[in-house]
Amino acid sequence: MSNSLVYEGYAARIEFSSEDECFIGHIAGIKDVLGFHGETVYQLKAAFEEAVNDYLETCNIVGKAPQKPYSGKLMLRIRPEIHAAVATAAELSGQSINQWASEALNREACL
Repeated sequence: MSNSLVYEGYAARIEFSSEDECFIGHIAGIKDVLGFHGETVYQLKAAFEEAVNDYLETCNIVGKAPQKPYSGKLMLRIRPEIHAAVATAAELSGQSINQWASEALNREACL
């Protein structure tokens, strides 16, 4: 079961508030604080999409570039023996480390 939503490249973490008896979402990966809520999954998804659309529109109106949640660049610090194993696995598969790692991460992230 996933506790997240994705729309237009933005992801949101979802929680349930028993106090408010609704789902609450927070857009992740950007410094601007964007939240939304809904009593049903349908309302939650609609509120999320509306929050993203409003954010993009507001940025456009005020002349501010919207924050992108992720650049596509990922720097990892791993043990040298893992680096060597990854390099070997990539070479054996006929791929660069970036290609191999991208496929492995994609597979694990279930995208």
